Amino acid sequence: INFVLMVNKRGQPRLSSYYEWLSIEERGALEAEIIRKCLSRTELQCSFMEFRGYKVIYRRYASLFFIVGTGQDEENELGILEFIHCLVETLDKYFENVCELDIMFSLEKAHFILDEMLQCGQIVETNKANILKPLQLLDKVSR
Repeated sequence: INFVLMVNKRGQPRLSSYYEWLSIEERGALEAEIIRKCLSRTELQCSFMEFRGYKVIYRRYASLFFIVGTGQDEENELGILEFIHCLVETLDKYFENVCELDIMFSLEKAHFILDEMLQCGQIVETNKANILKPLQLLDKVSR
């Protein structure tokens, strides 16, 4: 996995995580173009597309688009859709029905969850309990 984006319906990025080096200018341009392409597609169109050397897999949940970019022949599209679904379920379990505001006001926790699931662009954990355990321990200590 090269990058993960969470974007609202208006095309505003709410979370972005990159697993390959890109300059800030390149990231901005890439995000703008990918977001524009994803938002312009209808629900009847496929959730996979190729763009600028990346295979882009996206899924819309409520008011958020979850967008994942991989290399051309690196990952299985259905496996990535399953990863996106697992990410959303994990965020839902932690935030209790996750919404855009949860991501905005608890960005570090959303990044923590994503970092527990992905390391160096590789999926390392999909068990919700294992992903949330360190975060729940941090919450318990901070009270």
